[in-house]
Amino acid sequence: MGSEGKIKVGGIMANGGLAIVSILSFPDRPDIPGMILHAMGKQNINIEFVVHEIDIEGSGNMTFCIDQKHLEAALEVLEGVKPLIEAKGISYHPNVATISVFGPHFRERPMISGLMFNALGTAGINVLAISTSISSCSCVIQADQIEDAMRALHETFEAPHQITKFAP
Repeated sequence: MGSEGKIKVGGIMANGGLAIVSILSFPDRPDIPGMILHAMGKQNINIEFVVHEIDIEGSGNMTFCIDQKHLEAALEVLEGVKPLIEAKGISYHPNVATISVFGPHFRERPMISGLMFNALGTAGINVLAISTSISSCSCVIQADQIEDAMRALHETFEAPHQITKFAP
């Protein structure tokens, strides 16, 4: 497909060397997200991607990405927080990446996320989590699928900037 048929975006970015961690089925209380994120920050664990939601049973679930080298420390923190917040479980995937399509004015362009996830799905890439903002759409995938994901997105979008960051 020529670039004339592609939707223009500001760029496509990939970030590897991450782990995704979820703390699951905790009560829907306003203090819990802050407790979790504060505990992580106190151990100098930076959160690079976060999604918090309430499931159909009214329980909270929080999923976030961290640098893979901090996975063991993060799991220790969450095991300490788990009884305090009455969480029922913790899960993780140690080798993931984030992929983002970014560019100005996504508010006026509702087709961006649909095109992004159609392209990834057609390429056989399973999405583990999604987070968006006014100017970006990001997702978490298995790290070994970065190249296929970037190829699929570049076939779909016209992106003047491409940034790929892998762990040192």
